[in-house]
Amino acid sequence: MLVELHIEDFALMEDVQIVLDSGLTVFTGETGAGKSMLIDALGLLLGGRASNELIRHGKDKACIEGVFTNLPTKTVNYLKDEGYPLEDDLLFLYREINDSGRNICRVQGRTVPLSLYRTFCEGLVDIHGQMEHQSLLITDTHRDLLDTFGGESHLKLLKEVKDSAIWYRNVTTRERELLRSERDREKREEILRYQINEIEKIDPIPGEEANLEKEKKLLLNSEKIVNLVTEAYEELYHGADGISMSAFDLIGASTRNMDELSNLDSACEDISKNLQAIYYSLEDCIEQIRTYKENLEFQPGRLNEIEARLVELQKLRKYGYEIEAVLTKKEEMEKELHEIAHLNDEKENIKREKKEALTSYNDLAEELSLNRGIQADKIEKGLALELQDLGLHDARVEIIFTPVTEPSQDGAEQIEFYFSANVGEPPKPLAKVASGGEMARLMLAFKSLLSMAETVDTFIFDEVDSGVGGRTITKVAEKLERIALNKQVLCITHSAPVAAHGHKHFGISKEVIGDRTLTKVKLLEESERIQELARMLGGESMATGLAEELWRQARS
Repeated sequence: MLVELHIEDFALMEDVQIVLDSGLTVFTGETGAGKSMLIDALGLLLGGRASNELIRHGKDKACIEGVFTNLPTKTVNYLKDEGYPLEDDLLFLYREINDSGRNICRVQGRTVPLSLYRTFCEGLVDIHGQMEHQSLLITDTHRDLLDTFGGESHLKLLKEVKDSAIWYRNVTTRERELLRSERDREKREEILRYQINEIEKIDPIPGEEANLEKEKKLLLNSEKIVNLVTEAYEELYHGADGISMSAFDLIGASTRNMDELSNLDSACEDISKNLQAIYYSLEDCIEQIRTYKENLEFQPGRLNEIEARLVELQKLRKYGYEIEAVLTKKEEMEKELHEIAHLNDEKENIKREKKEALTSYNDLAEELSLNRGIQADKIEKGLALELQDLGLHDARVEIIFTPVTEPSQDGAEQIEFYFSANVGEPPKPLAKVASGGEMARLMLAFKSLLSMAETVDTFIFDEVDSGVGGRTITKVAEKLERIALNKQVLCITHSAPVAAHGHKHFGISKEVIGDRTLTKVKLLEESERIQELARMLGGESMATGLAEELWRQARS
């Protein structure tokens, strides 16, 4: 329940403080006085869309504060779980909009993001705007009204149906994608098998290409290699021309001379030893050259073999620049081929999951349909009584269920309200037969009926009496007063009978102070209320007497 509302620098409202109570509270005033501003401010407080155009001219921000009590248990627990427990059983909300576009939201004095703020505001107030009864022209609204009447357990079942329908839809989507891509997969399988077979046929070995290139280089320079190694061997071991001494013989002679010299002069010992090391090292080199020369073997046709092999390996470059990359690609293709080969297994799994999802949906949807049937019967009987109270004595509503063929998030049926206002006339779709006045009363009847099922404690009606006159307007007033026995009802009205039934009455007016226009909201005393009722009845001298009589009847 909303117990306090403070509005500051919002449109024409400079500083408005309203203290509210349970029961029926009415707000009246001339057209254009600012009654709609009050609804806009409440909407903003409850997380509605903000605009800096709503800031009072000359000010840099607008603020709306609200204090709530008697909150639903679900809301209290949610606030506590999120770390915003009530203070003395009170919830404090604050909304601020700045001319810079900045939006500040506070819960219990702490700043919170707008998205979280909106979740805290859910279920606090039910606002019925001037045109809301037009929503009855939309068939989807009928289903929502019925489901709301079912209460929390029914809405929980509805969510399970939605989740089950989403599961089924996701499975069928996967199935369609699988079937659609099956032909493409067959083509892909053919390509993969060809490519894997091509790699396996060539059978590349890591490092093979580098080794072949090295061997190819040797073969291309084989004659030069033979000449070089032969000349090096001859010069080192036999001499350049076969007559003069070789390098090995010369170093050997020098080694012997230095050895003999070191015996004569010890200062030459190191030179002798170093020369001996060179001699023996040269001997090893000559032996290695000889072995290398003897092992040289250039097979006829080997170069052609290497060239042909390198051409084959070049074909694999489309899979990877290096052979290691080619082999990695082959592993990836084999893995993909394995997955494609198990396509039938995947199809069987999807088929099994689809059956499971459909069974789950059908079971839940059937239970939901049974619940809806029970709620529809209650609504039909309840609306008949409510409409009688509102002067539609012969009116009746029938709720028609039309089955749907495919699993839907909204259940196994479409729901539409049919309406008949007269005896002997068959019910027809509501949108086609109900007049504007009947539609307004029908929505009020729904609100009255839902007030017994909803956990929302505050109902706001913005000119719910629009299009209703005569004796019926008194019925509307009495209906609002009866709703207010269990709920807090705030009603903006142009109707004197409705205003007369209010437990509290606020007058909304515009005043020019200095060079500025202000909207004022004032709690009216009894005499002021009678004056306001007289104004609403026409403002003539005789209207005062009618207002006093209306006031007396309402009080009785």
